[in-house]
Amino acid sequence: MSGPDIISMGCRLNIAESEAIRQTIKASRINADQLVIVNSCAVTNEAMRQTRQAIRRAKKDNPDKTVVVTGCGAQVDPDMFANMPETSGVVGNFDKYDADNFKFGLDSNKPDIRVSDIMQVRETAPHMVSAFAERSRAFVEIQNGCDHRCTFCIIPYGRGNSRSVPAGQVVDQVQALVGKGFQEVVLTGVDVTSYGPDLPGSPSLGLLVERVLKHVPGLKRLRLSSVDGIEIDDRLFDILTGECRVMPHVHLSLQSGDNMILKRMKRRHSREQAIELVARLKEKRPEIAIGADIIAGFPTETEEMFAGSLDIIDQCDIIHGHIFPYSPRKGTPAEKMPQVDGAIIKKRARTLRQKVSDRAQSWRNSLVGSEQNVLCELDGKAGYAENFAHVMFEQTENTGREGEIIPVKIISSDGMNLIGRKI
Repeated sequence: MSGPDIISMGCRLNIAESEAIRQTIKASRINADQLVIVNSCAVTNEAMRQTRQAIRRAKKDNPDKTVVVTGCGAQVDPDMFANMPETSGVVGNFDKYDADNFKFGLDSNKPDIRVSDIMQVRETAPHMVSAFAERSRAFVEIQNGCDHRCTFCIIPYGRGNSRSVPAGQVVDQVQALVGKGFQEVVLTGVDVTSYGPDLPGSPSLGLLVERVLKHVPGLKRLRLSSVDGIEIDDRLFDILTGECRVMPHVHLSLQSGDNMILKRMKRRHSREQAIELVARLKEKRPEIAIGADIIAGFPTETEEMFAGSLDIIDQCDIIHGHIFPYSPRKGTPAEKMPQVDGAIIKKRARTLRQKVSDRAQSWRNSLVGSEQNVLCELDGKAGYAENFAHVMFEQTENTGREGEIIPVKIISSDGMNLIGRKI
């Protein structure tokens, strides 16, 4: 049995969970060779459109196979996917870890919906510890769901409330990955900085990171996925700024640089708090590279408010930017707010991306002449430095094996990448 074909849409967490689904089905001994699973994304309307497109393409390419949809899109709008002629079934975000829920797709062409109420899920079951490996680094799920209700976000309704994975299970997963030769691990989730309150003793994310570093001494590099700055406590701050095995790269869930928009988004931080946090991080660890998520064109955003987002890129020295043009999600409070014209949204998104690109290019230029430790990927032709700068090797012969960390002298920048020479 070769197992199911799985198409993962959206975030890295989806990719990790797709691998968990694959392993669950494999362990169940279900013959899934004729099954295609589309693990959907619901974060934006565009993500939903791309998921529908992927479903149609999957059926066109595999007319004799059964297509089943799961993931966040399936959770928030199961009827829409069930009504697609290409779809044989829909499985919810909690239900996807039970291999039996995929059997119907093998036995019948009649669309079926198996979607539980995700908001009732409270357990921190072992199946949440899922991981997937890129060719050079691995990702481990430590948390799922979200207790916050940002007015633009549909994800809590697709993922449910926050649930954390017990630290011992996370440590075991990281240890297993290091045993397979991985030198870098990324701890990921929907809202990783909310880790812990639902577990006995209410451990924090900082405490979890300390345990991983202590009990997996062979782990060379550890990263965190996007974090909510307001939840970085003193313990986590000290780890981010003082622990050399934690990479100098912090990606903030910022969303806007204007206080009124932040309030209307129902974010819990202010513009001033974000700027102050970055200043403190850089004072303690100057080499830290800052990334951020920013939404362009949130409802009611004026030109002055947009200018605040543009300016905070400079104020927070953002060089790894994820810029999202706002799109209304059905069922969210922001959908009912006065909307910004679509053409203006696209223009603002382009402006933000260009601003980040300009800062990133200046930052890369500043690294020329420095020495960086690079995790090799792409068959040893390129890799990522500790600060997440992308480095292309001047020559690929005798540089390094994929997954190996090598010291590199940065000799130039081509505008988008650094060019490095093995020391």
